[in-house]
Amino acid sequence: MADARTLDINSTRYTVVFAAIVCVICAALVSVTAVNLQPRQKANARLYMEKNVLIAAGLVQAGQSVSRNEIEAIFQRDIKTRLIFLESGELVPEDKIDARSFDQRAARNDPATSKAAPINTAGIRRLPEYGVAYFVMKNGQIDQLVIPIEGLAMWGTAYGFLSLAPDANTIRGLTYYDHRETPGLGGEISSPSWLALWKDRKGFDEMGKPAVAVIKGPAGAPAQDPLHVDGISGATITSNAITQLTRFWLSNDGYGKFLKQVREGAVK
Repeated sequence: MADARTLDINSTRYTVVFAAIVCVICAALVSVTAVNLQPRQKANARLYMEKNVLIAAGLVQAGQSVSRNEIEAIFQRDIKTRLIFLESGELVPEDKIDARSFDQRAARNDPATSKAAPINTAGIRRLPEYGVAYFVMKNGQIDQLVIPIEGLAMWGTAYGFLSLAPDANTIRGLTYYDHRETPGLGGEISSPSWLALWKDRKGFDEMGKPAVAVIKGPAGAPAQDPLHVDGISGATITSNAITQLTRFWLSNDGYGKFLKQVREGAVK
């Protein structure tokens, strides 16, 4: 007589036990793989972010193939990465936190390292205590300042980098590297031809108030119409969202206090 404890391979019980064992093994393998790949994933994410910093600064062209070593070489030679106390605009001491490894998105989502944002039209819900700023150096002097910007667009949050001249007002470049906008419409925010229209515009008006805006229809040349950028045809909501999120990060709720210190010569 067969052992009563022997499972019949054709039984429901056998099928359930076998499936459970397979699930446990697969789950363990996935967990181990995820843990082992996490450092590489973080490194790749940082590499992608830093490439987009260089794109905003015009040191790399959109679509250009750049190796990890090339990006590292540019950062070592030309870029100083610093953290800013957003509330005061002051620089965080360099020995406090490694700025290049700081994850601003993760900090923003962590209640321990962030706070609720004031009511705003950019869809910003939380603000991290620290914000990253990239100083592009030339001959030992600040040549550009690159800051991260983000905000709610038509279909989700748009993430980008804005580059400013040493006057912390004149726009040198802009890139959006992550968004959900409709291709051919709002998706034009990542089009090189539209992004090029931002060059030499002004972020602030004569009173120091964030005033740059994407308007409906064409804008004039930067010299005659410095505060306006051509609107995106068929994408009014996205255009308005870009205006609001850009102004937010230039305001005192974002990097405004830091940029004011730069304009006053307190940051060199």
